[in-house]
Amino acid sequence: MDPVAPNGNELLLALLAMGLPLLSFFLVFFVTRPWVNLSCAVSLVCSGLPLSAAVWLLAGHWRMEAPILWQLTWMEGGGALVTFGFLLDPLSLLMLVIVTAVSFLVQVYSLGYMAGDPGKAKYYAFLSLFAWSMISLVLASGLMQLYIFWELVGLSSYLLIGFWHHKFSASQAGKKAFVMTRLGDLGFFLGIIVLLLNLGDLSILGLNQQAAARLTPGLLTASALLIFCGVVGKSAQFPLLTWLPDAMEGPTPVSALLHSATMVAAGVYLVSRLFPFYQGSPQALGWVLVIGTVTMLLSSTMAMVAEDIKQVWAYSTVSQLGFMLMGLGAGGYFAGVYHLATHAAFKALLFLCSGVFIHQYATNDFFAMARAGARGLKVPMLTLTLAGAALSGVWPLAGFFSKETVLAALAELPNPAWLWLGILGAGLTAYYTFRLLFVMWRPRRLEPPPEHGERAGHGAHEGHGAAVYWVMAAPLLVLAALTVLLGAAGPALQSFLAWGRPLPAGAHHTWLVWASVLVVATGAGLAWLEFGRAGAAQQGFLSRMPGLWNLFANRWYLDWLYRWLLDHVVYGLFSRLFTLNDRRVVDGGIDGFCRATLGAGWLFSLLQSGLLQYNLFTMVLVMALVGLYFLLV
Repeated sequence: MDPVAPNGNELLLALLAMGLPLLSFFLVFFVTRPWVNLSCAVSLVCSGLPLSAAVWLLAGHWRMEAPILWQLTWMEGGGALVTFGFLLDPLSLLMLVIVTAVSFLVQVYSLGYMAGDPGKAKYYAFLSLFAWSMISLVLASGLMQLYIFWELVGLSSYLLIGFWHHKFSASQAGKKAFVMTRLGDLGFFLGIIVLLLNLGDLSILGLNQQAAARLTPGLLTASALLIFCGVVGKSAQFPLLTWLPDAMEGPTPVSALLHSATMVAAGVYLVSRLFPFYQGSPQALGWVLVIGTVTMLLSSTMAMVAEDIKQVWAYSTVSQLGFMLMGLGAGGYFAGVYHLATHAAFKALLFLCSGVFIHQYATNDFFAMARAGARGLKVPMLTLTLAGAALSGVWPLAGFFSKETVLAALAELPNPAWLWLGILGAGLTAYYTFRLLFVMWRPRRLEPPPEHGERAGHGAHEGHGAAVYWVMAAPLLVLAALTVLLGAAGPALQSFLAWGRPLPAGAHHTWLVWASVLVVATGAGLAWLEFGRAGAAQQGFLSRMPGLWNLFANRWYLDWLYRWLLDHVVYGLFSRLFTLNDRRVVDGGIDGFCRATLGAGWLFSLLQSGLLQYNLFTMVLVMALVGLYFLLV
């Protein structure tokens, strides 16, 4: 499908959506930072206007017939062309609305959550930088442009995760996130180089339309898998999944922003963005399916034993991203994108609800929150329950419908094992979600919470008036409405993403719906027996299996494995070899050359003593030796 050029209004709206957050970052960081209220106002305006532009573009192009492309030549030479611009099509327009909406709601929520924080203005500057990076990534027309903003998203997340840099754990978490995502991004960059050398064109439309025909199957698979390395890092998939739970050291609104529709969702968006390209390689899609499945199951088991409310939702995010990749790997384009959209709403809601409790009780332990009377906060408790039910796939919430599309796509695969693994993941999700909800609603006893957690020492108890509460509660109500309504929007989104034509997400299986409902009910029922019923000990069945409990609590010892590899392979082997090479080969070679130079200087100094008779003797000797040489030859 050939793209068309944008008209004046489309160009202006796209440039406003991309440019205003960047303008906000420079204004807040370099000009208005001493005036906190002014900085917040500038950031909110420059976040609200892109949301308006995104909604306007989506509404105006709901029945678009061709993609809209505007681009300029950035670099050209040697048969290669790299462009810079924006691409508007159903996927980018949908993602643009999701990103701008979540960014705006998080900024409104942060007015209350960050009240009293001395770095509030700088925090809003970093939020603006993050929004600019993610919006530009979503609208990028070429893979090189997307990669640049992909890296800027990583930088922004590093700044926000480690925002409370005076906390050692926060600075460590920021560095861990930055380093581990760079490992995946190295593969992504190599994949771009492979495509540039073999195609000479990195435009997204060109890759989707021509790559399969112009590349050999081996090169296509290799480039697709290298690009997927970036997805593994950014979306915290196996084996690079352990950085995301540690990233919870940042402020809770940042967690909501990262987990719902921005940084970690960028990986799923990239596979969706290049889905026709990936369809050209069944082997690459097979690896997407495998990695997504392994990640979904491992992270679900980790969530079953976590007691930090944000870490439960972090493991859940990793699991749901794996679930989306399962749908895409099974060939269900709509399934993956639809679950990405619904997950953005209820996962942002889960984190923002959690932030209200953390702000109120200064602890991340949901058992301590419950004992402190968390159920007395009606709005966050009700919306948390709604979001948890959506995450578990309870009918008629949005999560139920989007999960069904993924399971339907898995049901179309020849091997039924993938479907049963997906159903197992749905049951585990229901168990760990309702475990948390039952503890929050039915604490065993009431007592004051411990004074620890991310808000301790950060104005945790400042400004708990009605105004602050409702500033934080209003975004919860908006996201709760979206969590309910997005379920009914499935058919419309399906038609929109398919350019008005039917887009199958898998055949309808009545038995599958009932199987899904049954497994969700089983997971929730088991959680009720252990944590919700009167007299429940509120200790799960895993507490009676110390081996499994320790395995899951220690994240399947992945961090221990990475530490061992660093200590014994990177530091113990490679670093030692490089140190020896530096000291003996590099330094030794230079030292030897210096000693040879000094020796040669001393030797030649003997030939220049300043005495005429020695000079004449040397000249005669040299001439005699030359003459002897020619005589003998």
